[in-house]
Amino acid sequence: MAATIIIGLAGGLGLFLYGMKLMSEGLEKVAGAKMRSVLEFFTKNRFVGMLVGMFFTAIVQSSSATTVMVVSFVNSGLMTLLQAAGVIMGANIGTTITSQLIAFKLSDVAPVFVMAGVIMIMFCKRQNIKKIGEVILGFGILFMGLASMSDAMSGIKESQEVVDLLSSLHNHYLAILVGFVITAILQSSSATVGIVLLMATQGLLALPICFFIIMGCNIGSCVSALIASLGGKKDAKRAAWIHLLFNIIGTAILLIPLSIALEPIAGFIERISGGDVARSVANAHTLIKVCEVIILFPFIQWVVKLTYVIVPGTDEVGEGFELAYIGNKALFSPATAVVEVTKEIERMGDMAITNLNRAMNTLVTQDEREIDLVYKTEKNIDFLNRAITDYLVDVNQMTLPIEDKKNIGGLFHVVNDIERIGDHAENVADAAVSKMEQKIEFSKEAQSELSVMLDMVLKINTYALDMFSHNNMEHMQEILALEDEVDLKERLLQQNHVMRLTKGECSPEAGMIFSDLVSGLERVADHATNIAFSLMDEDPDEKEKED
Repeated sequence: MAATIIIGLAGGLGLFLYGMKLMSEGLEKVAGAKMRSVLEFFTKNRFVGMLVGMFFTAIVQSSSATTVMVVSFVNSGLMTLLQAAGVIMGANIGTTITSQLIAFKLSDVAPVFVMAGVIMIMFCKRQNIKKIGEVILGFGILFMGLASMSDAMSGIKESQEVVDLLSSLHNHYLAILVGFVITAILQSSSATVGIVLLMATQGLLALPICFFIIMGCNIGSCVSALIASLGGKKDAKRAAWIHLLFNIIGTAILLIPLSIALEPIAGFIERISGGDVARSVANAHTLIKVCEVIILFPFIQWVVKLTYVIVPGTDEVGEGFELAYIGNKALFSPATAVVEVTKEIERMGDMAITNLNRAMNTLVTQDEREIDLVYKTEKNIDFLNRAITDYLVDVNQMTLPIEDKKNIGGLFHVVNDIERIGDHAENVADAAVSKMEQKIEFSKEAQSELSVMLDMVLKINTYALDMFSHNNMEHMQEILALEDEVDLKERLLQQNHVMRLTKGECSPEAGMIFSDLVSGLERVADHATNIAFSLMDEDPDEKEKED
């Protein structure tokens, strides 16, 4: 009998967790990119950020998913800690929607959702419809899991030993610990609250003790964000600590009134819930979260300051090559993976453009320290090329929002184009070294021509990187015009170079270097154009140009 009950509970819990995962991932695939944009845009104001966090979490049905995403945003510099704090508070309220849905007792109609989801996945051709089908299927599986757990728990009532054990759970702190441990293991406060709700419905847990188990669940839900922050910057760790401190401080404050007037509070919640035990547990979950937000919202700044005490100092800049926006130890949220890699690629692009300009300047200055810096920066660019490419390979195997999935191929090409720009900077440095060793001089006319062409190439690269990173179409026509101008300039300078050679105004050695430099700058402009339009091409695989 005991084995049957355990198997039923385990199977029901497995269905519940899988259904929630399927539903959450389906929602992220369908609307993850759009919701991410909303999260980025509407979090400038802390109160609005809280509302957005609440709405976002209510949709994805996971405060862990929201907080992990927030940690990622902070790590990438897209969100400040104060903005993150508002979203995290909202996420804590939004996660209670799951328990409210469970209280509606939709288990009887769960097979209808399962069948509808299966039909959409199997027979619809459009990807968006298939992903919506995954959401509906997950919703149905979730409630079928609840039904399975409920049936198993009805058998628990026949075991007097188990009933006596659960009835003896009067210690508030032990109840909090139980909620924390179970949630930390399951990585889902919704699952733990669902189990508590079912136990209360079966008469296995009294409503008052459910309050304390739920508060333990709230603290346990912070584990996911803490784990995600381990590979991030100090601010990412602080964002995760904001979530933990919010729940710990909120629990400590609410313990006071609950310890003093537990029975009256429980009676009040039962009355507003119409005597429905399941609804009482769901309402208790929501009220606990709302009260914590009301109490702590005015003190967000103090909570943020406290994280600086727990995680002191600033990020150290290592002597080796490092990733700035991508976590070194683990991937963060799939919904923010493309944001992180875009920021890292933008940084790599800035580095390549700066290095090209530095290398061109060494042709005139002949500064050996600057030449050495060009070579060192090129090694850094090569490192970023490998690291970002490896990251993209990992990301491509994850469950991504549909819009982000389409862009992965383009991102691979952008990294490749930037790496080639870095190679051209190294070629320029090689030319500077040859020029110094062979004591080759350029005419003033040649220097002036190179300077004009360099300005054009730097301009098109700057516009292209801005268009790629921020989807800024303001300079799109200028990029197209500049590419044509650079092509014309390259042909004109090659002609001028030949004329100087025939007139004896330029040595053959200087002419060879000059010709290679002009050709190289023209290719850099081609790479810039590729970067600008990388995410607009329907088939990026057909875009790449031969170097």
